[in-house]
Amino acid sequence: MNGPTGLLERAEQARLAGDYRDGCALARQAAELAAATGDDASQARALRSQATQLLRLGGQEESVTACRDAVALLETLGDDAAICDVLTVEAMALNELGLHEEALAALTRGRDIAHRLGDQDLLYWVHNRTGVVHSSMGDYALSTTYLLNALRMVAGMDAEAQFCVLNNLADNAIHQVARQRAAGDPAGAEDTLRAALGHVGEALELARTAGNPFRVAISLDNFGMLRALDGDLPAATRMIAEARRIAVAHGYDSIELGTLQHAARVQLLRGAGPEAIDLFQQSLAQAVATGETPMAMIIHQDLSETYESIGEYAAALKHYRLFHDLERTAHSDAAAVRARMAVHQFELDNARLEAELARIRSAELELATLSWQRQAGEDVLTGLPNRRHAEQRLPEMAAAGPLWLAFADIDHFKTVNDRYGHHSGDAVLSRIAGELLAGAQDTDLVARMGGEEFLIALPSAHAADAEARCEMLRTRIAALTWPDLDPALTITLSIGLAEVAPTGDLTEANLRADRNLYRAKRAGRNRVAS
Repeated sequence: MNGPTGLLERAEQARLAGDYRDGCALARQAAELAAATGDDASQARALRSQATQLLRLGGQEESVTACRDAVALLETLGDDAAICDVLTVEAMALNELGLHEEALAALTRGRDIAHRLGDQDLLYWVHNRTGVVHSSMGDYALSTTYLLNALRMVAGMDAEAQFCVLNNLADNAIHQVARQRAAGDPAGAEDTLRAALGHVGEALELARTAGNPFRVAISLDNFGMLRALDGDLPAATRMIAEARRIAVAHGYDSIELGTLQHAARVQLLRGAGPEAIDLFQQSLAQAVATGETPMAMIIHQDLSETYESIGEYAAALKHYRLFHDLERTAHSDAAAVRARMAVHQFELDNARLEAELARIRSAELELATLSWQRQAGEDVLTGLPNRRHAEQRLPEMAAAGPLWLAFADIDHFKTVNDRYGHHSGDAVLSRIAGELLAGAQDTDLVARMGGEEFLIALPSAHAADAEARCEMLRTRIAALTWPDLDPALTITLSIGLAEVAPTGDLTEANLRADRNLYRAKRAGRNRVAS
């Protein structure tokens, strides 16, 4: 039981029992031993186990590194199913680091693999975790769509998979119910709450049957908040207190912190402002002590709103300012994490490059021929495929399966040319082309159609997925800075999206995408219309 396989079995047993510290240590030993013996498959499995357990211990960045090391090994083995599985774990670590765009990119790659393999179990995990990311981004309605898709796929899967989607639906509903009530939709909020109470009850039963204290604690905490929203404050208080007791006993710091914050919110629902403030202050101190910056930001918001509600405006303003201070810190921290991960990825890429060097050299003549052929269909300025190439590719893509067309147009591009000159305008076009290409998937087609207009062809079976991918590209461009041109400059895209009919009528889809683009322009620009 001391070889890689035996160590990994023990690591997984510890994980299923909620003993993540021992499980992580055993998985690390298994990975090191497998690496020493050249057993790439066992090393990849051990890294995946290690990454999963690091998530429960607050080691998100180390979890991403373990996932990427595992993917590099699995790529050499050609094990696409295992790659998809690891990508869903990596996405959760990226999401908890606040790197939502990167998390969605990992899940998009995983979804493509799952579709290609026709693997329903893998597709379940992709949808489940895509729902979690959208919930973290505050889009609770889209999150619910993905989670309900996952729920429809979970039949016949193991208890862990069933627990995850049920608990995630409950967690998402806590936020969604509040949003629906605030928006004046009490009937919708009531429907969401009833469904969520059923989901969390099932999740808690599964957690107790599995004997996993982590799952019991997190589902009890969610159950308590849902009971509070349902008006049963005594039951809510008991459940949240029990969740906290389990978290403290097992060293689940993140759950303990969450229970403190939820206990404070229950006090607010009781109308006990001072008691709520005391609990918020306790949870804030713990968040600061454990380096939980995102949670500290949320608690500062809670304190600001609570102090404002009782008329203590100076304290409310103090916490409002502290929230924004932490928001700036979080952005800096995310940038530093990206930089460190980029270094690690660079090292992995270099290793791959050296391994491929001999093959590349032997294929120079073939590559030269392909390069010549590519240039005939390439836009000279941006290097993207041109209109001619797109018109050749689109019929093939439409015949291969569901396809969406997006026309993206740079907003007010004439102003850029007029103010900064055509040379600067060309530089803007080239950079935006590169960003669109970097944000797209391998199966997508990104082409320059002329002027400031681009085409993105998205193979996808779901409208929500196509819209989410266009939103990701739109926000990616809007977030760009232009220090060499004008530090105050912001450049945005308007995007018109349309599905290609099953008959493959590209002309009709082009017309609808073009009409939707103009709808986006008329509605104020910097948006996606479909």
